[in-house]
Amino acid sequence: MTATGTGTAGSRRRALAVVFFVVFLDLLGFGIVIPILPYYTRSFPGGTEFVIGLLAASYSAMQFVSAPLLGSLSDRVGRRPVLVVSLCGSVVAWTVFGLADALWLLFVSRMLAGAMGGNLSTAQAYVADVTPPERRAAALGFIGAAFGLGFIFGPGIGAVLSFDATVAAVDALVPAAVPVTRFSLPSFAAAAASLCGVVVALLFLPESRPASGTPTATGRPSALSQLRTAVATPGLRPLLAAFFLVSFAFSGVQVMFVPYVADIYGYTAAQSALLLTYIGVLAVVTQGVLVGRLSARYSPVRLSLLGTGLLVVGVGAIPASRAVGSALPDLTALVPFLTADLLGLLLVLTLLPLGNGILSVTLTALVSQRAGAAVQGSAFGITQGAGSLARTVGPPVMGGLYFAVGYWSPFAVGSVLLLPVLWLVARLGTTPAAYEPRPADPGHAR
Repeated sequence: MTATGTGTAGSRRRALAVVFFVVFLDLLGFGIVIPILPYYTRSFPGGTEFVIGLLAASYSAMQFVSAPLLGSLSDRVGRRPVLVVSLCGSVVAWTVFGLADALWLLFVSRMLAGAMGGNLSTAQAYVADVTPPERRAAALGFIGAAFGLGFIFGPGIGAVLSFDATVAAVDALVPAAVPVTRFSLPSFAAAAASLCGVVVALLFLPESRPASGTPTATGRPSALSQLRTAVATPGLRPLLAAFFLVSFAFSGVQVMFVPYVADIYGYTAAQSALLLTYIGVLAVVTQGVLVGRLSARYSPVRLSLLGTGLLVVGVGAIPASRAVGSALPDLTALVPFLTADLLGLLLVLTLLPLGNGILSVTLTALVSQRAGAAVQGSAFGITQGAGSLARTVGPPVMGGLYFAVGYWSPFAVGSVLLLPVLWLVARLGTTPAAYEPRPADPGHAR
């Protein structure tokens, strides 16, 4: 029995709840591992900041390649088997990550995790299968919520599992053959989260469509021809560039932030994870509460300018966070851990989820305004593809700057890269320029 969009409202809600929980468990594992990645990489010979960036890029690159492949496969064999197999792959990836004794094994595990992480396209297709068109946007928003929750709870769980006391307690309980360290324990927890996702999917997730056995012929233009059309379309061209620049700068800053607080503040993996949890909570509040209220009063263009401005200042101020803290009072008498140093860092960090939360939502709204009703998916796919490519290039470039130039350089360069986004957004006209696909050039037919 399938849970199709024509089923009862109750069956649709149950199917959505299950797929939401499955995606959350998968992303929870990703969030658990992210804070320990730089520390784990540095524990190996040659584990420089540039290598940290390459590891981050390897995940994004494999996700970019695998997403359309897994989505297409799910059209042929069904959504449920693709989700189950990809979750099993995540279990293997995170287990190998925890057992790795060489850098090349970290790369293998990260690339496998990225390839399996492409199952997001399958999850989105599942949601589209089980919801009627008029409710699809809201339902897809729950997948975004799963992202946010994964990045709130994941780093927090990673922080607890990285504490020396936790590692010692678990090490005393498990057999000596199981390596338990501040790196392996979070990795095994990530594998366990994905394994829970496998069990939930097998037991409770109904198939949303019958397997066809053959690819679905869509007649849509290729991704390359859509990209050429988007670049040639005045309404989307600046947004495509803005997505690329924001993703390039922000992804590099995200990856280099943990080495920065480790080197400048001396923070451990657990402390860094708590900082990422703080950022995640603010991001969810910004996108879930603040953006909705602001968008009722201001246009997407004005809000995009505000978000970009906050990011420019926040990213550029990270290297100066200690100087900011020196001008603030020491509040340890009220809160024992809230030193002036930490207060300055938290103040600067607050600008990042505020700016990125506002900007990501409003840029998406601008894309929707400038895309024809029939090609919303194509327009979103193109801009998100530009973001994925940027997330593949940004981390190694920023890691190379951190290693070769200095700890301040990724943040300074990231802030400068965001400045053109102000110009790109400001030059958008008030009348949307609709994006419609053009016929493929016969000279490029295959």
